[in-house]
Amino acid sequence: MKRKVHVISGVTGMTGNELARQLVRDGSNLVIGFDNFFASSIDSVADLIEEENFKFFEYDLNDEEQMNQIGSMVKKLGEEGMEIFYVNCAAVVHTEHFYKVENTFATNVVGMKRFLDQAIEVGARAYINCSTSEVYSMQSWNDNGGVRESDYLVLATAEHSQRTSYAVGKLLTEFFMKDAVDKGLIRGCSIRFANVYSNHELYPKHIIPHIIASLKNRGQVELLENSKRNKRSFLHNIDSCRAVLALLNVSEALDGSVYNVATDEEISIVDLVKLIGSKMGIEEPAILFAGYRASDPERRILNTDKIRQRTCWEPVVNLSRGLDMCLGIDKEKK
Repeated sequence: MKRKVHVISGVTGMTGNELARQLVRDGSNLVIGFDNFFASSIDSVADLIEEENFKFFEYDLNDEEQMNQIGSMVKKLGEEGMEIFYVNCAAVVHTEHFYKVENTFATNVVGMKRFLDQAIEVGARAYINCSTSEVYSMQSWNDNGGVRESDYLVLATAEHSQRTSYAVGKLLTEFFMKDAVDKGLIRGCSIRFANVYSNHELYPKHIIPHIIASLKNRGQVELLENSKRNKRSFLHNIDSCRAVLALLNVSEALDGSVYNVATDEEISIVDLVKLIGSKMGIEEPAILFAGYRASDPERRILNTDKIRQRTCWEPVVNLSRGLDMCLGIDKEKK
């Protein structure tokens, strides 16, 4: 059996670091990962740095010289008989950056396409494109089991929300992915993740770490007015990365199409605060509401039949257990 090398962009980010962890611990994979720490830190892969089969580079996806070095290295490994797989986890993803259109376009679109071109050039077996459920915009749910990958998309207008530039850019990467597969250049697919969270997330940018950090530091949580009505399902990054690996293991699934990856466990944002508070010993935590975000859907429910039917994937970390992990609660001692 050929040894495999997985090249991961954005490896210290939320999806990248856990994917590298699962691959490295398998023992038969070499992981080459890089990141520029735009919204992450080397600390998220501190447990992997000394591993022999993990090679990390502080490189920028948009730096042509650095990416050429990655390409040359990987091409040589391919010539030595290793099977090559690319996973693009790099993204300008935090909400505060959604309005910086130049940043999102440079990394999420141009960087993804160049990384895809490199994968094709070095003869990679497959390319996984990490996209986002943000592409569903204001039509993120329905009463028929959730939105499907085949549903038509209705995005917010540019006048309504610049934030949509993030979703539009990610949608464009899905077109690049499908086009490359249709032309027979590579196998691959795109994955629309919904509300991924992680106990390795270092900065309180997303809602779960924001709630935890706020309760720890201030004893109260400030939320947008939208949160009075908003509901979400949350996917632990252990499960999001298991989905990547499940798809890589089924060649027929790498047909250039799109896969929803989410859970069915919906909870309101207010109840999420209460649940986290109860786990921290805070009953009825104080919630302050301030500000409003346009183009923020009240619910986001994704139908995941497609990936479940084509692979063996299903989520294994429920929300309660995932929150315990984020809070450092040892379930066996509870």
